[in-house]
Amino acid sequence: MTLAIVLTADAPVGGVLAERLASQCRRAGADEVHVVGDLRELADLVEATAEPVLLTGADLVAHTAVLRHLATSPVGPTVALVLTDPPAPGRTAVREDRGQVVAAGSPDEVQGATGTFGGALRVGTADLPALAAAARSVAAGVVPVGPAPAFGTVVEGPAVDRLFADLAARGALTFAHRVRLLVAHRVGDAAELAAAEAAVAAVNEDRAELRLSVKERDDFFTTFFVSTWSPYVTKAAARLRLTPTSVTMISVAFAVAAALLFGAGGRPALVTGAVLLYLGFVLDCVDGQLARYTRTFSAWGGWLDTMADRAKEYVVYAGLGYGATQAGFRYGWALAIAAMTLQTVRHMTDTWYGALHDEAARRPKAAGGGGGIGDRLSAASNRVQADTGSVTYWLKRTVVFPIGERWALVALVVALFDQRAALVAVLTWGVLAFAYTGALRTLRARSMRVGVLDTVDATLHRDDGRLARRSPATRRPGPLVLAVLAALVASLMLGAAILGDVPSSTLVLALLGLLLAAQGARARHGGALDWLVPAALRAAEYLFAIAVGVVGDVPAWVIFGYVFVLTLHHYDLTARLEKRKSAPPLHDATLGWEGRSAVLTLAAIVGIAEIGLITLGTYLLVVFVVSVALAWVVLPARAARAAAGPVSAGGGSPG
Repeated sequence: MTLAIVLTADAPVGGVLAERLASQCRRAGADEVHVVGDLRELADLVEATAEPVLLTGADLVAHTAVLRHLATSPVGPTVALVLTDPPAPGRTAVREDRGQVVAAGSPDEVQGATGTFGGALRVGTADLPALAAAARSVAAGVVPVGPAPAFGTVVEGPAVDRLFADLAARGALTFAHRVRLLVAHRVGDAAELAAAEAAVAAVNEDRAELRLSVKERDDFFTTFFVSTWSPYVTKAAARLRLTPTSVTMISVAFAVAAALLFGAGGRPALVTGAVLLYLGFVLDCVDGQLARYTRTFSAWGGWLDTMADRAKEYVVYAGLGYGATQAGFRYGWALAIAAMTLQTVRHMTDTWYGALHDEAARRPKAAGGGGGIGDRLSAASNRVQADTGSVTYWLKRTVVFPIGERWALVALVVALFDQRAALVAVLTWGVLAFAYTGALRTLRARSMRVGVLDTVDATLHRDDGRLARRSPATRRPGPLVLAVLAALVASLMLGAAILGDVPSSTLVLALLGLLLAAQGARARHGGALDWLVPAALRAAEYLFAIAVGVVGDVPAWVIFGYVFVLTLHHYDLTARLEKRKSAPPLHDATLGWEGRSAVLTLAAIVGIAEIGLITLGTYLLVVFVVSVALAWVVLPARAARAAAGPVSAGGGSPG
């Protein structure tokens, strides 16, 4: 962030606070700060910049950390400060849903308001034209009429409120930044100013920031067995000048060491591995806490953290599978493959259900369900979530088997019993959690009545290749039915392969059944349940690849390695969706789910299934690594050089 603007127009105590806020903005990271009283001047400043803008009214009394957190918030491009104070006349009331501001306007207009606009916001680059237009509109006294019907107007009060209401009415997607532990108040007279300053002085800013590094709502194991002491590690890491990325890599090393010990076997190795696994999870929490404490967020860091979490977990499964096999259990690797496949499919449903929920929040009228079972479940879920700390609250958070509970279960069971018991425990709880979340989410999604895959590049997130993209479109059956049928075909194929020999003709028929799902590639994915399509296609491809491995009598560790590479590829897609990044540069080179399945089928028919899995897996891994290097190193460097402008032919410095 390079530009901050303190808007003094209509602020009742603006002259007192303007210079203080300007100084705070500089300490919050702004390179250039302007104190302006004219909205037209503000519009000119906004139109002249290409960087995000931090905008604050001149009636805000807050810790500097509040402005720094707002300026560096990773939740979205445009973020508004939201306070719990009751809205005063002329101030903007807001209603949030899943962290998004879904309604804003005068207190009379906003039903079910959850907070008040805090008089400050960070505006992302994509919304700067709308901000400039809103400033000119407010300056001219024009009441906004925009594309967002849930957003009303504020025709009185400080100019920053009217500006925010106008910007929201123009359809700018705004996320809410809540103040927790720190202090922020808007003041209207000398008495309120003195009270707010006293409240700010009463809070130790650094101590509050360290506590804020811990997620506000985390899962049971993390809350009570990690976050009670991990902030001390976070503080030490900050003093050692460690970066979140370096902590992530140390966490990976701990997980790999634990996996090696699980593979080695023996009670001392299993107990030591369990301890290392726990400590690795602590560090997995610390990297995020360190990022929040030092405000060092980046798309690369977020992507790496997501990918490392999944890679660590599956490396641990590999160690457990190898150790169980070495201990004499024939199906150790099979359990590891099953655990990895189940968890990946679960994660795909988690990602897309979250995206569906966010889309429903942005379209509240379309999301209205009229009192059906899905709406009653949603209402019950919201009541439980609001009852923070209750038994039902913790049960709801635990039953879904989040990452902390998974790592705790593995560490506890492997230390007390063995590797096989740990994998069986993970699979058992995972299946039950998948059934529970799948049933409830399906019912709730039907009541939302919105689609989400049609808001993005559906073929990218389906992972379609050229064959699927060129397949004839079909309206009936829909893409979800086709994807589920493909997963069913792959399941039957795997069952047949486990039970006995499968002739080549059966393998070809199974491939043809799988490829039926390709006909949904060009169909509209706007159905209430079409968010399940990516997960169904992942299940279909993984199960088919495993079946090919079984048919070809391929070593189980090779099958595990191939599916592991596929999970990296697919997690890359979901991580980019969550971080709002574009498609991987070499995505077309990955052949698509149908292309990879066809290659494996051909390899199995000619009797080289093992060579096919190893060769294709190695190829995909190389493509993944090169794609990562291009996306995060080469292309950004090229873009930076282009932004810096052409270099003169002389090149050297004068003189």
